Amino acid sequence: MKCETYCYDEAVVARIQPEIEKLTGVELIFKALSDATRLKITYALTLEKELCVCDVANIIGFSTATASHHLRMLRNMGLAKYRKEGKLVFYSLKDDHVRQLVTIAKAHAEEGVQIG
Repeated sequence: MKCETYCYDEAVVARIQPEIEKLTGVELIFKALSDATRLKITYALTLEKELCVCDVANIIGFSTATASHHLRMLRNMGLAKYRKEGKLVFYSLKDDHVRQLVTIAKAHAEEGVQIG
């Protein structure tokens, strides 16, 4: 179906277009969380203040190397941070915004399951 009425509100376009530019980089957050393994790790980090790499590996059911790889990616993408304690490396979420994003997305998905 073709739109029969051309609607162009110059004021609306002028107001919203600069706001769209402010989204630059936001897609990287969603790209990071679009991987099921990284999302599981991030969710696990919403449930605990911090987790060591070995615990993350056991939680997600993958090797320590795989967990470490995904944790490093989350760190490089600005979603997680780490600290070392001897030979152990502990990861946590970089800030509460990441926790909120995952929590909201999970709640939304659960609502969809209940409705559908």
